[in-house]
Amino acid sequence: MALTATESATSTASSFGSAVALSCRECGSRYDLGPVFACIECFGPLEVAYEFGAVTRESIERGPKSIWRYKALLPVPEQVESLPNMNPGLTPLVRADRLAAELGLRSLYVKDDSGNPTHSFKDRVVAMAVEAARTFGFTTLSCSSTGNLAGAVAAAAARAGFRSCVFIPAGLEEAKVVMAAVYGGQLVAIEGTYDDVNRFCSELIGDPAGEEWGFVNVNLRPYYAEGSKTLAYEIAEQLGWRLPEQIVIPIASGSQLTKIDKGFQELVKLGLVEDRPYRIFGAQATGCSPVARAWENGYDVIQPVKPDTIAKSLAIGNPADGPYVLDVCRRTGGAVEHVSDEEIVDSIKLLARTEGVFAETAGGVTTGVLRKLLAKGVLDPEAETVVLNTGDGLKTLNAVAGTGVTATIKPSLRAFKDAGLL
Repeated sequence: MALTATESATSTASSFGSAVALSCRECGSRYDLGPVFACIECFGPLEVAYEFGAVTRESIERGPKSIWRYKALLPVPEQVESLPNMNPGLTPLVRADRLAAELGLRSLYVKDDSGNPTHSFKDRVVAMAVEAARTFGFTTLSCSSTGNLAGAVAAAAARAGFRSCVFIPAGLEEAKVVMAAVYGGQLVAIEGTYDDVNRFCSELIGDPAGEEWGFVNVNLRPYYAEGSKTLAYEIAEQLGWRLPEQIVIPIASGSQLTKIDKGFQELVKLGLVEDRPYRIFGAQATGCSPVARAWENGYDVIQPVKPDTIAKSLAIGNPADGPYVLDVCRRTGGAVEHVSDEEIVDSIKLLARTEGVFAETAGGVTTGVLRKLLAKGVLDPEAETVVLNTGDGLKTLNAVAGTGVTATIKPSLRAFKDAGLL
């Protein structure tokens, strides 16, 4: 029997837990929960608004060993952990004492998100989008991607029983192309940059051909973006229910940084952590640094650029959340900095050598920016600091090409000694 309008609205609302509406970041206009992403009044971006019930540390700690332990704070149904999904999250917060000693920091942690199912933080955000897609009755999952998101969408679609069709700029790292293709969905390369791919996807959404498609980072973006909050929740919980004093976050679209800030603020409002100051720092590659350039010049507007960097996962020349990143970094007393490709490679090797964490290029960016800001005296070396690694270095092997065997020898002790390896 078909649902009445009231029953349908109630059913939809129950699928989003504590979420009650979509709210415009610019003008505050509110909308019913649905597959929309822009305000019709001012064209500002929409984000999820909540009315949280009682949430305690104990209730969270009793939850699943995944992001679903925070389901009361997310736009997902109560039974979400029983649905077919990738169950990402609860990745290690690595105490990085050797790296801290080398850099002159008192206390440093690496939030290593390479341990997610498809080896990047994108599994978190896609998990949110999948649950929204189920509710809205979409049949196809899609995205525009610089690589990691393509693999996360294809994998999540395969697990949840959706068709997938994802779009990437031509020329991505081979490992990311293979990883997105292996799950059996359609993978389409577009000639041009990520911003060209994103524009194409916006056209497809407006065409009847895309009517039953859920684009995770477009028409499902308000829900998708909420997945980044789980990084904030995990970091606070893993630190013993406290906020870090400083955190360095990579910037692609900028959404991850702004949502981590939102997550910290929610924890404070709910009384789950002590309200204390924290500083947020954004990290970009020099070859795609529109937000860092705006920061340097004191601008409020982001001037788009054409990306030219090995850090392809961050290569978004016109970041949608760029202005909001500036707001967050200014409000918290942080900064936005950039590092060259050479600094990225050197920082990947430094993190691997000191902590056994093999980061993809985005992790090289955050580690490099950490070093640079310390050298400039911008970061406080005495403050408890967290740096994010958002993906696995096996996805960006080209960045460290040439790193190989120390020596090739005959199978004898004499040859070993003659090579000077003792």
